[in-house]
Amino acid sequence: MLKKALAPPPQPEAVTIAQPEPACMQDVGGPTSGYWNARLLGNLVAAIPGGLDPDQRHSVIQAVTQGQRALAPADPVEAMLAGQMIAAHESALEMRRRAWLEEQTWGARTKYLALADKAVRTVAVLAETLDRHRRRGQQQITVKHVTVNADQAVVADQVVTAGRGGNDSRT
Repeated sequence: MLKKALAPPPQPEAVTIAQPEPACMQDVGGPTSGYWNARLLGNLVAAIPGGLDPDQRHSVIQAVTQGQRALAPADPVEAMLAGQMIAAHESALEMRRRAWLEEQTWGARTKYLALADKAVRTVAVLAETLDRHRRRGQQQITVKHVTVNADQAVVADQVVTAGRGGNDSRT
């Protein structure tokens, strides 16, 4: 019986991760990583019309940065949703602009307006998702209690809002 010599398994390649830099543009991307924030902002700028044109790039960077800051992302998920909202909004406006160019045919105009409507719906869905993420499980329950006796009726409404901080009842 011949024994095959088994080759030793390959050694894993060493990976070096750069030391995290101080917080940079945290109000743009949420976390304390400047690498994440710069990447998010760079991708967002590239997704906006004119973002790759050297003559327009500076104004696009300024506009996108201010838009992202206005949405005030608190974490990476909020930063991604905010960025997608900005890009979808820009897409909607660009499609509407193209639809109303004088040289557009009726068919092209209709298609551009349909695409703009899709982008607007996307913005609405993203806004709702961002709002839901920010609420993080808060629920509002409305309890209506009606008591009817022979000569009187009592109607009581109570709204209960429950979140991570406990219950808050209002009558």
